[in-house]
Amino acid sequence: MSTYPRRRLLGALVALLLAAPVPASAQPEGAAAAATPVTVPALANWTPEQGSYRYASSVRLVADTAPERRVADTLADDLREAGHGTVPVVGGGARTGDIVIDVRPGRAALGTEGYELRAGARLSVTGATETGAFYGTRTLLQLLAQGERIPAGRTVDVPRYAERGVGVCACYVHISTPWLENLVRDMAYHKLNQLLLELKVKSDAHPEANTWGYYTKDEIRRLVALGEKYHVEIVPEINSPGHMDPWIENRPDLQLTDSDGNKQPSRLDITQPAAFDYYTSLIDEYAQVFTGGSWHMGADEYMLGSDFAKYPQVLRYAREKYGANATPQDAFIDFVNRVQAYLAAKGRKLRIWNDGLTGANTVPVTAGTTVEHWLNVAVKPSQLVAQGYPLMNAAYALYLVRGGFHTDTKGLYDQSWDPRSFEGEKLASSKGITGAKISLWPDNGRGETENEVAVDTDPALRHVAQATWGDPHPDATYAEFTARGTAVGHAPGRRDLTRVPVADGTYTLGAGTVSLTADVRRTPDGYVTLRTGAGCLEVRGGKLTLNTPLQPGVEVSAQTCDATNTVQRWELAPAAGGYRLVNAITRMAVHVSDDGRLVQYPPDQRPPAVWHLTTVH
Repeated sequence: MSTYPRRRLLGALVALLLAAPVPASAQPEGAAAAATPVTVPALANWTPEQGSYRYASSVRLVADTAPERRVADTLADDLREAGHGTVPVVGGGARTGDIVIDVRPGRAALGTEGYELRAGARLSVTGATETGAFYGTRTLLQLLAQGERIPAGRTVDVPRYAERGVGVCACYVHISTPWLENLVRDMAYHKLNQLLLELKVKSDAHPEANTWGYYTKDEIRRLVALGEKYHVEIVPEINSPGHMDPWIENRPDLQLTDSDGNKQPSRLDITQPAAFDYYTSLIDEYAQVFTGGSWHMGADEYMLGSDFAKYPQVLRYAREKYGANATPQDAFIDFVNRVQAYLAAKGRKLRIWNDGLTGANTVPVTAGTTVEHWLNVAVKPSQLVAQGYPLMNAAYALYLVRGGFHTDTKGLYDQSWDPRSFEGEKLASSKGITGAKISLWPDNGRGETENEVAVDTDPALRHVAQATWGDPHPDATYAEFTARGTAVGHAPGRRDLTRVPVADGTYTLGAGTVSLTADVRRTPDGYVTLRTGAGCLEVRGGKLTLNTPLQPGVEVSAQTCDATNTVQRWELAPAAGGYRLVNAITRMAVHVSDDGRLVQYPPDQRPPAVWHLTTVH
């Protein structure tokens, strides 16, 4: 928008205001609303009727069966969070002003996720399944976000694609659980249903792998429970056999060795039975906390920066198993297929990235394996569909990279991008395509903070929600489409992670015997800087991972202040009697060592210092 001439920008804004529908609350009560109510995704159809539904303090949620009550209970929670009061959930007959939740398995035309919403003297949401009824309540919440009078009418709203998602690499760089919880809520609010999380769960079976940034099992259990409540499947990923360094950097016995005898910390030695056993033991441990039916093993970039010729043992393994015509790629596919068989025996389905499917193999990937296509390689999307593989569009064009490439959401919207448009090929039909997702990667871990990533993600999330649920281009201009997002806002219960709990000023910060005086200033992205007489507090030192000091025990010290330096930004996290100092990038808290040094540690390794702030007058 900043590149537009001022007159064009003003004209676009005026046109947008003129085109905007009159809020339902401003319409005469007896008038028929001609305009389709504003939602994201946009309603595929709307049949207006006379009058309107008015949300009042006497409203009740009417639900009789167990699935209906679950949907109603979640809606009641969200109505309260959105400031609409405490609404009782009741059974029996409905009266004027009530909201009726109805799950009718006989409504097969609605599919597993579609719904009907009808507004009049009362409002009803009907789905053939619990999930469908739930999505109808998301539409209701979006309408109520714009006013407590909803125009009378009816819509039947059914998604075009089964998988509508977001992928987050919470790998290497830790992402806070409140941030992920916000994402789950916003995904559900926009009818997205799948969250891929590449992350590390703190392992009991393999403590040698517990380098930061991991998540505790209790943290994941809470996140998965939230996903289940909001109908978002959380798919875990441990990337293998490449990108395994977070797991095997302390296991040289499992690392692939090149012909010069050099160990490769990022490559699992797929020729070793112990490597397969190690990987599947991690799958089993993740199954303790992830309850969904899918597993993503990555399977990308195994030979990134190298090639199979440097590892002759891989070719030997392939030929011993598959004959003289086998290729090194067959050994790679063999590992993928063994993981698939292991998962299938446990009732789970496998997902992989597409770039490992180079066509240089004689062994096919097992049928039914979902391929997520992100890179244009020799084997094209049309070939994968023809071979019967479920295909998800995870195009590089939909990526958001910290400190790097960001998807051009406006450009994609203007092109009417939809999930048939893969990297390198656009398919004529949607047959065989499961859906699409945006992907968030931390290639430069300190390039942006979580709060900055959240702002960047909002338009991309809404766009992929629109493109996977319905018409990819419901409005004539991108400005009109973004106005939808402004109208519906964010999900109820979403926490404002940019709120700083203290005013700017000079404070004495005390923790035990340690005391320092600092000028505390809010940053534009909702953290603070701590400027002392010697400089600004920063985490510096140790081994850098993705340009980030992620080692526990690294010292926090005063350095030359730099407004662009994200590791000088801190969260003041409320704690009993004060605040914890959590680094905005490393997500580790400041601990005071026995000798009085300030060092960063995960909170489950060393107790975070609790800082008491006193204003300096």
